Amino acid sequence: MGSIGGGGRYDDLTGIFGLKDMSGVGISFGLDRIYLVLEELNLFPQTVSIATKVLFLNFGESQTFDAMKTITLLRNQNIKAEMYPDNAKIDKQFKHAERRGIPFVVKEIIGMNFMVKDIQTGEQMQLNSEELIHKLSE
Repeated sequence: MGSIGGGGRYDDLTGIFGLKDMSGVGISFGLDRIYLVLEELNLFPQTVSIATKVLFLNFGESQTFDAMKTITLLRNQNIKAEMYPDNAKIDKQFKHAERRGIPFVVKEIIGMNFMVKDIQTGEQMQLNSEELIHKLSE
């Protein structure tokens, strides 16, 4: 999996900003990795897991903008939506939704139409924005 944090001493780090001979120290945390570790160890409270109504699969940059736009739209309608944090294998993303009890997964975005899968029934449907809001509000 890799590290979830890093840090160290940085000699003359400020030199690139004009302040010569000044050392610094720093740390960082990878929130995506911490999230995945917490999920893998089942450390999220049950109330957090149940709340999400739809998971958008992460296909990388190609669909991220449209997915985030739609997630914002859904959240404005009080529908809990999220996107898988990494561009991981699709099977892993589906298993994430199943483990967390997320009932719907958006598998694909074509324009402003969404290929949605009902995790419980296996039914797949193509919905536009309005139909998606209606379906997730039921």
